[in-house]
Amino acid sequence: MLASYSTTIWYTIRATGIVALVLLTGTLVLGILTAGRAKSRSWPAFAQADLHKRVSLLAMVFLALHVLTAVIDTYVNVGWASVLVPFASPYRPFWTGLGTVAVDLMLAVAISSALRQRIAARVWRGIHWLAYASWPVAMAHSLGMGTDASRLWMDAVAASCALAVGGALAWRIGDHKKSKELALGVGAITRAVPVRPEAPSSAVLSANGSTRSLRRSTSATGLLERDRP
Repeated sequence: MLASYSTTIWYTIRATGIVALVLLTGTLVLGILTAGRAKSRSWPAFAQADLHKRVSLLAMVFLALHVLTAVIDTYVNVGWASVLVPFASPYRPFWTGLGTVAVDLMLAVAISSALRQRIAARVWRGIHWLAYASWPVAMAHSLGMGTDASRLWMDAVAASCALAVGGALAWRIGDHKKSKELALGVGAITRAVPVRPEAPSSAVLSANGSTRSLRRSTSATGLLERDRP
């Protein structure tokens, strides 16, 4: 009975860790796309932001299950202190410590998101950047600590996660460069077309109140100015 319970916990630890990594990858990819304002007719921006929040919450749920089952496991002694204190675990302290660092970073992001209306936008944005750091740390923990790290299917999962994050980052960098070039082009066009002040209305109104003389005089003046050396 005890052996069956321990085996169940062990498989739960492995399963929740892998699912948490996949969900964290999805959260990061959706966050990058949302920050870059990626959208389409069939995929509006508000739906993407809502999905990002839901996947983030689901990732935190599986992360909590992963941590809880790792601590209560009787086969190895991870220790409650290692939940929040990096490298405090007596069992494989380095790789377990990397997992703790990833947990702390994700908790900081989650808490700052919950308090977003009460903290400055710059502070929230700075803390939110920690999500980018938590992903490679979590990936290193999974590959260094996980029992399935040497298996082909786990390598495929890790490679797929890496390709997804790398592709999203490449799109974000390329889109940022395009937006910058477009903004510079628009600025150059705006500077090349000076705005001329309008003539006083009292000086160009005709006797019957028509504005035709205004348009004609402006056109003629423009032609004369262009002919000047």
